[in-house]
Amino acid sequence: MSWHVLGAGSLGGLWAARLFRGGEPVRLILRDRTRLAQYRAGGGLRLSEGDITSLYPLPAETPEAGNPIRRLILACKSYDAEEAIASVAARLEPEAEILLLQNGLGSQDAVAARVPRARCLRASTTEGAYRETDFHVVAAGAGQIWIGDQLGSHTPPAWLNTLTELGFPVRWTDDIDARLWRKLAINCAINPLTVLHGCRNGELRQHLSEVAALCAELTALLEAMGLAPAAQGLQQEVEAVIAATAHNRSSMLQDVERGQRTEVSYLLGHALPIAGRLHLAAPHLTELQQRLQTRLAERGLPED
Repeated sequence: MSWHVLGAGSLGGLWAARLFRGGEPVRLILRDRTRLAQYRAGGGLRLSEGDITSLYPLPAETPEAGNPIRRLILACKSYDAEEAIASVAARLEPEAEILLLQNGLGSQDAVAARVPRARCLRASTTEGAYRETDFHVVAAGAGQIWIGDQLGSHTPPAWLNTLTELGFPVRWTDDIDARLWRKLAINCAINPLTVLHGCRNGELRQHLSEVAALCAELTALLEAMGLAPAAQGLQQEVEAVIAATAHNRSSMLQDVERGQRTEVSYLLGHALPIAGRLHLAAPHLTELQQRLQTRLAERGLPED
């Protein structure tokens, strides 16, 4: 049974290359015929791990291709997720399973609403990867991948064992929402600061006082939401992620460097309104969002 990967950015490319290397049938779905021609001209997908770069000639197609989709990895940006799933919705088999790799929260519900008959599985990952150039991904840090069901089902998909056998650091969870909120908090404490300081993740070790202030407010928010397990030891994990992905450029920094829209609306823009509704003071997070929006405006990029 083929895997289809929609989105050939950092995470999509990392997953597609690893699956293909492991002998799994994989097909990339690219935006349009222009992107498809560019991909084919380059000979495939490149993955760099340490000093080794390998070329994987995965087959690729556009959303209009006619073959049905049973297993889909949706790896596009959060703000593109709803439109992306709509572009292939007609190709989904009745029992289709969709793995959502989007940052932050909000886009997953929009995708599920578009394809109510599909099983939507959410993923939270702390693996580091960035796109060196088009169709060239660099693996920049080991991490953990948590997968859970959109509707709270306790039954893992049959292919979870396949991922484990191929070396994917995956684990099943019955409470994926807590994991996603934990990841959102980690991203809020790391990604905006990498943009403001123009640095790789590891260089945030020079700004740990800022990191600590953000983690304190994020911990208070998670606890106020009744997500105490997601709040426990947050600062320690943020610092561990900074160390483990020291050479990685955060996805938000990559977006800014490429002159693209960021996912701030699905991170700080999702968390701060909830803090407001809970009457929870978050001055450092609020200032962080304001500083980030100013920086984005200076670069001529959308502030949301």
